[in-house]
Amino acid sequence: MTTLLRIDSSASGEQSKSRQLANEFVAKWLANNPEGNVVVRDVDAHPLPHFTSETLGALFTPEENRTDAQKAIVAIGDELIDEIEAADVIAVSAPMYNFGIPSTLKSYFDYIARAGRTFKYTETGPVGLLNKDAYLFIASGSFLAETPMDHQVPYLNTFLGFVGITVKDTFIAGGQAMGEPGAASFEQAKAKISDTIVG
Repeated sequence: MTTLLRIDSSASGEQSKSRQLANEFVAKWLANNPEGNVVVRDVDAHPLPHFTSETLGALFTPEENRTDAQKAIVAIGDELIDEIEAADVIAVSAPMYNFGIPSTLKSYFDYIARAGRTFKYTETGPVGLLNKDAYLFIASGSFLAETPMDHQVPYLNTFLGFVGITVKDTFIAGGQAMGEPGAASFEQAKAKISDTIVG
């Protein structure tokens, strides 16, 4: 069975434009994969603890020496990594908050970036180990994509590439706080999803 892992991060619930774009994609994916399985990881509804010195200490403590509290901390990342390793395709929906991604999504990435599981160090530099494809669904209040103020899409591409995930396509609805131009951008992003070949 083919599995799609959907990762949502907007704090706007069903009003979220990035989530609505992901909805369009997931519906199309299911139409093409009627036996497919969709796993939803909503980091806004179920936020992860931020990465702290306790988190780092737990990860660097040998397994046999970990306290129960440290084991619980490591188990958070284990579950997330198991989940993404089991997925065939990944869909990430993310709004732009203050020029970047939501902190809830950043926490998720902090937990799945683990040497030896999702990437490894080599003599020529780090190599990603996940070997997956991903699609991005992006919304922002103004039109900042491909400008120096956009620290959202470049970061997503950089991080996902680091762990071995290839971004196959990106669907952007800019100007969502700007009335008609934003509405037109959203419809264009939806149309692009409709025209995209989804395996």
